[in-house]
Amino acid sequence: RITQGKGLMPDGTSRFTCKGKQIYHFMGTSTFSEYTVVADISVAKIDAAAPLDKVCLLGCGISTGYGAAVNTAKVEPGSTCAVFGLGGVGLAVIMGCKVAGASRIIGIELNKDKYAKAKEFGAGEYISPQDFKKPIQEALIEMTDGGVDFSFECIGNVGVMRAALEACHKGWGVSVIVGVAGAGQEICTRPFQLVTGRTWKGTAFGGWKSVDSVPKLVTEYMSKKIKVDEFVTHTLPFDKINEAFELMHTGK
Repeated sequence: RITQGKGLMPDGTSRFTCKGKQIYHFMGTSTFSEYTVVADISVAKIDAAAPLDKVCLLGCGISTGYGAAVNTAKVEPGSTCAVFGLGGVGLAVIMGCKVAGASRIIGIELNKDKYAKAKEFGAGEYISPQDFKKPIQEALIEMTDGGVDFSFECIGNVGVMRAALEACHKGWGVSVIVGVAGAGQEICTRPFQLVTGRTWKGTAFGGWKSVDSVPKLVTEYMSKKIKVDEFVTHTLPFDKINEAFELMHTGK
């Protein structure tokens, strides 16, 4: 993890150069190169028939969101869930909540264009914090008669992380932080929120053990148990990579 964060191999070196300059390995993979060098611990053997332009999404986003619901939170049948942020990870959380048998899934998102997609994945209700004069956690507590059973923060905003925790029901509510906050940022809440019985959790890769689990997730996708194709909105050629980032930043 230490060398990976620096963009290096476990032995502290980089295996890429361009015009004599060192290039770093992004997250231990370097995903924009046609061929790559990775550590042996970073390799997982998957079904050869799986389409790589789709299953690449199981390398992080979809697996993380889906696992946050089924592994980390252990969403229970009949429960009420709130998902903050309806990007790829948030949609994967909704998919996991649905698979786990949640009876009520509420999506929280400023960009209302995302509501239709969230419905496709299994959310039944959608709200925007801008539609309320009160804090979103208070609105959710009113909507759910005391708070949700499970909440998920899929944005990386420390203020929203607090709201997600505080939207949970006293006594048994569980809130999972999935989003990655900016470097150096800190989370806060009043101790009362936890002393009254809520649980605040974090998840790494949705609790999957990658070498074992990624091949299984690929198999689940191939047998139509989990969605992957539906997460793809655009497919662009490599020379339009900056356009792709622009589409991502604008939430399209």
